[in-house]
Amino acid sequence: PAPHRLNSGLPVNIGVLFVPQQEAWVVERMGKFHRILEPGLNFLIPLLDRIRYVQSLKEIVINVPEQSAVTLDNVTLQIDGVLYLRVMDPYKASYGVEDPEYAVTQLAQTTMRSELGKLSLDRVFRERESLNANIVDAINQASDCWGIRCLRYEIKDIHVPPRVKESMQMQVEAERRKRATVLESEGTRESAINVAEGQKQAQILASEAEKAEQINKAAGEANAMLVKARAKAEAIQLLAAALAQQHGSAAASLSVAEQYVNAFSKLAKDSNTLLLPANTGD
Repeated sequence: PAPHRLNSGLPVNIGVLFVPQQEAWVVERMGKFHRILEPGLNFLIPLLDRIRYVQSLKEIVINVPEQSAVTLDNVTLQIDGVLYLRVMDPYKASYGVEDPEYAVTQLAQTTMRSELGKLSLDRVFRERESLNANIVDAINQASDCWGIRCLRYEIKDIHVPPRVKESMQMQVEAERRKRATVLESEGTRESAINVAEGQKQAQILASEAEKAEQINKAAGEANAMLVKARAKAEAIQLLAAALAQQHGSAAASLSVAEQYVNAFSKLAKDSNTLLLPANTGD
């Protein structure tokens, strides 16, 4: 509720007054400001002292009527809001302006139009908090001499023309389709990258396996050659030891003669052309 002003419902001076909490009563003596009564028991002089204003120190909520404003990109909007005020100085609120609440409401409307004219339509919806803060700062700069402080301003509704609303809806749908296409392409790219990485890793593992296999095969062949060489060396050592014994040479000659006879018997099996030594019977 707006504070009581002039003679509308003002308390009557009967000498002893009880001021309620969170109220400030402005007293005039013989038409001139005298003092502000504090909450509690107060004494006044009848006939000389008169209660001129009653200011409420509670937070006041005022609905800002719907108004039209033009944005930076020439779009007409219908916008309304809520204003939260508090009387900080009862003296200034009583004598600084005739109707401070009405003055602040008009200031909020004009400031809203001015701030909306600096923003495009898209930024109006994105920067509502900064818009509210700018309006509060502008109101406080002007209302300081009125003894009123604007605590906050909140935008309730923003009405957009139907055609502009349809175009905005189409823009939102196009943006969503664009995001879906981008996400799908990114998914395809990620899938291709993953497949390529998998093939690369498979080739690396296959080459490493082949390399390990060749190394193991070479190591096995080398070990086999070493084993054969050692066995052959041991056989030669045994043969040499056997030849060094008594009648070793005769035994060796007999073995060679047997191999010679076996080889000689196979000469005519592979080819019709034979080359024979002169001393075949030796």
